[in-house]
Amino acid sequence: MKRIGILYRPLLEKDRDLTEKLEELLRSHGVSSWRCSTRDEDEAKSQVAGTDLILSIGGDGTILCVARIITPLSVPILGVNLGRLGFITEFNGDEVLANLPDLLEGGGWMDERAVLEAQVEDKTFHALNDVVLRSIAVRLVNIEAEIDGTAMTTYRADGIIAATATGSTSYSLASGGPILHPQSREIVLQPISCHLGLSHALILPPQSIVDLKVARRDRVVLSIDGQVEVPLSEGQNVRVQLSGHTVRFLRIHQPAHFYGLLWQKLRGAGNGGQYKGR
Repeated sequence: MKRIGILYRPLLEKDRDLTEKLEELLRSHGVSSWRCSTRDEDEAKSQVAGTDLILSIGGDGTILCVARIITPLSVPILGVNLGRLGFITEFNGDEVLANLPDLLEGGGWMDERAVLEAQVEDKTFHALNDVVLRSIAVRLVNIEAEIDGTAMTTYRADGIIAATATGSTSYSLASGGPILHPQSREIVLQPISCHLGLSHALILPPQSIVDLKVARRDRVVLSIDGQVEVPLSEGQNVRVQLSGHTVRFLRIHQPAHFYGLLWQKLRGAGNGGQYKGR
């Protein structure tokens, strides 16, 4: 590896301190680096091309931001957890300093994750975790759902979640949805507090195209990974499908590590109901 980017949360001193240590480590191994705050997305996007690896310093929420920055370029991400749970991250601060030299020499393996694409009129968004249509007010909304051009149901609920396997341990799980293995490419369609309509989750094959339309004069917002929000008006349609892009993570733990991690993280989150991966 010749060029590495470091993206960090700018307001936290521990993030800045680790960033400086990583820059020093990279210099000692003859690797050039650049760093940028996750708040400066446009600046970060301008530097991604030609980068061999992105170090994401923070937590899972930081990784969601980094994934949005690097798409459509498939630059691998190494997640460093300085947050709370850290479901997607690989290391803590001490571990990344100890393991990074080996990774620079080609150690580790690539974990490839599916990404959702949401289209609203002429705008396209990418989500590593989930695409959510939800009520702005404290009231139920009506959302018409079609799958592959066939009308399925009208959800009368607080909202509807379309999640990737990565996002299946996030908001979807908190809403009662199933957990998928991280490398799965299926799509989870999970209603939020459904009153009428299909109240159970659907697991859709990777080629599925889901159309979600705002019915009546309901106030609905489109949320991308809980970080980007777009107000929707009556009759607007959101088309959700798997993107042709993926997000890659550099790992040292083997895939089966997921099962032990699942128990460890969710046991500490009150059976999973409180963790939303934001």
